[in-house]
Amino acid sequence: MNRKELNPESGPLAAFGARLRVEREARGWTQDELGERLGYSGTHVSAVETLRKSPTLRFVRSLDRIFGTAGTDDSFEQEWREIRHGSLLAGFPEYVRYEARATEIRVYEVGVVPGLLQTTEYAAAIADGHVRRGAITPEQAEERVSMIEDRQAALVRTPPPLIFVVLDESCIRRPVGGPGVMNAQFDRLIEFAERPNTHLQVAPFGLGARRPFDLPLYVLTMLDRSLMSYAESAQQGHLERDTPSVVPLLTGYHQLQADAPSQKASMALIDEARKGMS
Repeated sequence: MNRKELNPESGPLAAFGARLRVEREARGWTQDELGERLGYSGTHVSAVETLRKSPTLRFVRSLDRIFGTAGTDDSFEQEWREIRHGSLLAGFPEYVRYEARATEIRVYEVGVVPGLLQTTEYAAAIADGHVRRGAITPEQAEERVSMIEDRQAALVRTPPPLIFVVLDESCIRRPVGGPGVMNAQFDRLIEFAERPNTHLQVAPFGLGARRPFDLPLYVLTMLDRSLMSYAESAQQGHLERDTPSVVPLLTGYHQLQADAPSQKASMALIDEARKGMS
């Protein structure tokens, strides 16, 4: 039987296939035997190992169940998500893993409502826009929406993290998906603001040069009180895990919160934006 050699360094999918083969052979299973355990054919397993077929979410979750890696940082699903979301900026998938464990999350967003606060319909409208421009495939669009839903679900835990969000006014002024989608999104923002572990503000255009950031920024406080940040531009993202380097960003975030209107006044801005789109 011909055995195709795999080079895990030739790309993410090749690394996935090589890892699958290593895990399977370590247990002494043939492709048919693993396929039977997974509910797939041995031919399907072979196709994934040799890159003739891409793994699906159902397939990788079955792998995690069989190999006992579900819910770990090294799960097949996590690796799959990083592969499938390869169009996302570098550092973001890793950031999301830390976000799910952070005790405090601070978000500043420009242009669009951040993923943690998006409704499914709003997220789908954003993703569909990328599809129409040819930037991603319809399958990738579905997976992006799924990723946002997973991020939000990971934050519903006991105790919940403290979440501070400052939206640039452009986030609530930019229409996405039509009036119905926007109306539901405004409802979600108000619902978010009413939770006991959250705080939401809108930084109006009038802040001008007093606004300390021009690009989106995320700052995390972990259980051990260490800090990390994620910042991105149109071309790249950067995850910073060095606490002293993050402190100036945290200081700037506090200054932004001090200059922005209160949560109550921010809700009035959101209501104003809603009326302008009705």
